[in-house]
This record gives sequence, structure tokens and C-alpha cells, in this order.
Amino acid sequence: MTAHNHKILGEGLTYDDVLLVPAYSEILPREVSIKTKFSKNITLNVPIVSAAMDTVTESAMAIAMAREGGIGVL
Repeated sequence: MTAHNHKILGEGLTYDDVLLVPAYSEILPREVSIKTKFSKNITLNVPIVSAAMDTVTESAMAIAMAREGGIGVL
């Protein structure tokens, strides 16, 4: 086993690996939480992180992301 293999935490999925099938649900949208942990001390209200690329995330983008509950990496 190489040193790289020790860093793999588990299986990852991409959009092509998942299919959501519409169906009836008793759950109301306002009752759903999509919060996630970005780090040990940072919780995001929405699981969206903008790329740490100067052509993608500048200060205005990072501020907009934070206002919506995500995070922008500068």
C-alpha cells in the first residue's frame, strides 16, 4: 500500500454516478437542512464552495458566497 492510499477516506461520487427519481414526499422544503461541515470549526448553510482560482473567486464572489451560506476560497 502506498502513502497515497492512506489518504483516501472513502468512495466518492460524481454527478454521473447519481440519479434522483422524482417521487411523492411528506417532507416540506422548509424542513430540510443542507448544512455541512467545511472544517472542524466552520459550518456552511449550503454545501457550495467556489474555486480557489483568481478568475473564479475574487472578493465580491467570496462575499456573495458567504451571504448565501457558502464559502469562497481566495
